[in-house]
Amino acid sequence: MGEEKTLGKRFWEIDFLRGIAIILMIIFHLLFDMNYFASAGFNLYSGFWFALGRAAALTFLFLVGLSLTLSWSRALKRGNAGFPKYLKRGLKIFCYGLIITLITWAVLPQGAILFGILHLIGISIILAYPFLRFRALNLLLGIILIIAGIFLQTLTFDFPWLLWLGFRPLAFYTFDYLPLLPWFGVVLLGIFFGNLLYPNYKRRFGIRDISRLIPIKFLSYLGRHSLIIYLLHQPVLLALLYIFIL
Repeated sequence: MGEEKTLGKRFWEIDFLRGIAIILMIIFHLLFDMNYFASAGFNLYSGFWFALGRAAALTFLFLVGLSLTLSWSRALKRGNAGFPKYLKRGLKIFCYGLIITLITWAVLPQGAILFGILHLIGISIILAYPFLRFRALNLLLGIILIIAGIFLQTLTFDFPWLLWLGFRPLAFYTFDYLPLLPWFGVVLLGIFFGNLLYPNYKRRFGIRDISRLIPIKFLSYLGRHSLIIYLLHQPVLLALLYIFIL
């Protein structure tokens, strides 16, 4: 009974960091919407605001990898760590990504999201399964994939079939594009640090518990519900823009 209770607990600091990423994402998307629909002049392609958007994506994907190690450790103890569980979970999130693709294709086809963060997370959950048991390999492979992806970003190609991998086509424009290279490398780094810092579903380091503080509780709440917030935040932002600005 005691072990089951331990396995059911959450690490508040992970939810907290995910909550921060949610706030950063909402801010970035609000600025993007203001640029697109209200002709605001925010520079989202370099400088501070670009870094803010990238920080949100990096944090999300790093925590995807780290959270997978926690799920893996818990599943091993409960005896249900088989691949079908992760395949089902990955396909579910990937299908949410396909819904986003269909919506953007119908409403704003010139910037339709063909492979955004939900597509990436869904595929990453499936691809990460064989790597969950490793530590140093994930560090090495993650760095290699990130370097390869950064190099690919300097190139363009005359075919679209590998855009999901990082081969960006000529004149390609989309509202959200996070290919496997370099971003799956960030997930693998998260797996490395998850196995390093939370082996066997136990925190390996000391940290003061401030999870009862109201700001921490609020951000942790957002972190625990990050998927539904991601799916709903854009309609809410657009409604607010329509009411107060447009």
